[in-house]
Amino acid sequence: SLSNYAQSEYPLLNVWTSENGAVARAELPGLDPSHVEISLVNDTVTIQGERPCDPASESQVCHRQERRFGQFSRSLQLPFRVDAEGVQARFFDGVLEVALPRAESDKARKINVITE
Repeated sequence: SLSNYAQSEYPLLNVWTSENGAVARAELPGLDPSHVEISLVNDTVTIQGERPCDPASESQVCHRQERRFGQFSRSLQLPFRVDAEGVQARFFDGVLEVALPRAESDKARKINVITE
């Protein structure tokens, strides 16, 4: 059903990766950032929270409701381990941006070849 699809795909995410880490952006328009929790376990980041229902007066009846409300959770597995101490999150224009730096142990290392 449409509601199940909306639940599994909310919030919408864009993710970019590089050799230094990843940046994830989630669309959360109209949401108070204090209602969002970001957690990290190894290579998986989870964004969860709750969007309150749009208020309506007693004289109004909802004619159409396409914007999702209630609890949400999205998990994203990255192709590397993340340095938890370096994770940064900011909220701007209804978008949550999470910077996820690659753990030093997962970064490619250049090996010097010694000639004799």
